[in-house]
Amino acid sequence: MKIVRIFAHRVELPLREGSYKWSGGKSVDVFDSTIVGVETDAGLVGYGEVCPLGPFYLPAYAEGVRAGLRELGPHLLGFDPRELLKLNQRMDAALKGHPYVKSGIDIACWDILGQAAGLPVCTLLGGRFGENIRLYRAISQESPEQMAAKVSQYRKEGYTRFQLKVGGDPDQDIERIRQVRAILPPTDRLVADANTGWTQHEAMRVVRAVRDIDVYIEQPCLTYEECLAVRRHTDHPFVLDENIDGIDILLRAKADLAMDVVNLKISKLGGLTKTKQVRDLCVSMGIAMTLEDSWGGDITTAAIAHLAHSTPEPFRFTSTDFNSYVTVSTATGAPQRENGFMKAAAGPGLGIAPRVDVIGSRVLEVTP
Repeated sequence: MKIVRIFAHRVELPLREGSYKWSGGKSVDVFDSTIVGVETDAGLVGYGEVCPLGPFYLPAYAEGVRAGLRELGPHLLGFDPRELLKLNQRMDAALKGHPYVKSGIDIACWDILGQAAGLPVCTLLGGRFGENIRLYRAISQESPEQMAAKVSQYRKEGYTRFQLKVGGDPDQDIERIRQVRAILPPTDRLVADANTGWTQHEAMRVVRAVRDIDVYIEQPCLTYEECLAVRRHTDHPFVLDENIDGIDILLRAKADLAMDVVNLKISKLGGLTKTKQVRDLCVSMGIAMTLEDSWGGDITTAAIAHLAHSTPEPFRFTSTDFNSYVTVSTATGAPQRENGFMKAAAGPGLGIAPRVDVIGSRVLEVTP
């Protein structure tokens, strides 16, 4: 089996809530997503998706995905999409860095492998653990009162895990954490995610001010060293996200006891193949994980579900259903939230089929 065509569609994903806000005044109203297709000479077609959280979050942007595919695609024609390690080595040799460009191709090739084997991707990634996957809800940065009201609303929909977008004014952030925690039962988990938004002294002030609150602190500062300094001055459970972009920094963080949980984003690491490597290492080292991506719609949500469902439950801190945040459905068969949980599809591959009437015409195509 060989790759004979790589193509892509551009899809806009408007948000149900109108906008999504996080640290530093950053916000997005409509996400620019790229749906990647990989076609084989055996007639199988696999799909992936890459959707950066705007150009100002991670070193990734939507047009960069498509420009990178034009550069990388010709080097992959003729390769067997089922040989994932070989394919990833070829991608890394042909294009240095830019893991988010490679992610959609890698996910699409896992979809092909599952179709060819007649198995769901989660089985190929290690097996299906448990009946379903517990989800968290990200709460866009607003006033403390508005955020508490949103949490109350989403609790009624079955969510028991909440990620507050903080990283703004420390006084307001302290109040955001306090007001939301006050309305939650002890069994619900609350994460204060600063998305690198605090300076070190601001982060120190916040964690001391909420030392009596049951809350996880996620990525308070920009650099690893700043986050480590904050970690060493708090007994709150600690999450690293933006800094964890490969095995080397994960091993350093483990040695430094820098975190209790890591957030693994598929496109940040370069696809399911490399995320699986990091995931399996985390399991071996006893580190819990949030398994997700930067953003996306139905196809991204399907990939997240297969990754999460193939992760042993004690190490599966939480995950997310991005397709419930947006107003456009791009594929049938994608996981749907049920009372705060989702599950990976049982059919072959990712278990999805793109909605051709929604994704529109191709914006790029690479052929021999």
